[in-house]
Amino acid sequence: MNQLPMVDARGIHKSFGSNEVLKGIDLTVNRGEVLCLLGPSGSGKSTFLRCINHLETISGGRLFVDGELIGFHERDGVLYEMKPTDIAQQRREIGMVFQRFNLFPHLTALENVIEAPMGVKGLSKEQAVSKAREVLASVGLAEKADAYPSQLSGGQQQRVAIARALAMEPKLMLFDEPTSALDPELVGDVLDVMRKLAQSGMTMIVVTHEMGFAREVADQVVFMDQGVVVEAGAPSEVLDNPKNARTQAFLRSVI
Repeated sequence: MNQLPMVDARGIHKSFGSNEVLKGIDLTVNRGEVLCLLGPSGSGKSTFLRCINHLETISGGRLFVDGELIGFHERDGVLYEMKPTDIAQQRREIGMVFQRFNLFPHLTALENVIEAPMGVKGLSKEQAVSKAREVLASVGLAEKADAYPSQLSGGQQQRVAIARALAMEPKLMLFDEPTSALDPELVGDVLDVMRKLAQSGMTMIVVTHEMGFAREVADQVVFMDQGVVVEAGAPSEVLDNPKNARTQAFLRSVI
């Protein structure tokens, strides 16, 4: 049995010019675990998430997914960035759901979902459609396969975005504040889908402000501020009994 962690981040730094956004992040997520990342706006959570699938290039450190160094080859202790085709190959294994749904407006829900399995994985249309119907059903949208994004609510669009990521059969799912652009009454359906996904054993990293979800679903909660991990542990420790004054102040402001 594979005992390697699914995500192993070691001393991750990321700077944009002179602005150091991540200042040495160490995190481990084991397979089947759900990690919820909390913190104020600008703390580096989304940047860290984008580093995991190399949408952002790290400035220092090492990032491994399932034992594989992400975005780089290492020779004699020196990192060399991979070719775009090799990076794309790694990204196939990592699903990402953004704040905004990023659906193609001119394609139906089904067509949005079959695009990558056909274009990237080389599935036949028949195989891709079969898989798409399966994942749309799993997010409660079987009957919306032929609807265009403009005919769907924000919550339904976000569930199509989740289905689109799942159609690639990733081993890791990243969620960047997936409910923050939604009307409050639409949040529940999206969180239900994510709950089921967690129960199915999917490894997930979720940047979120949904404290109830973090308390219920997370195996570990990490609080970040100003580019560092301030506090990490089980939800019962970090959310109910935070040690750090900065964590305490943040939780008071959001709960």
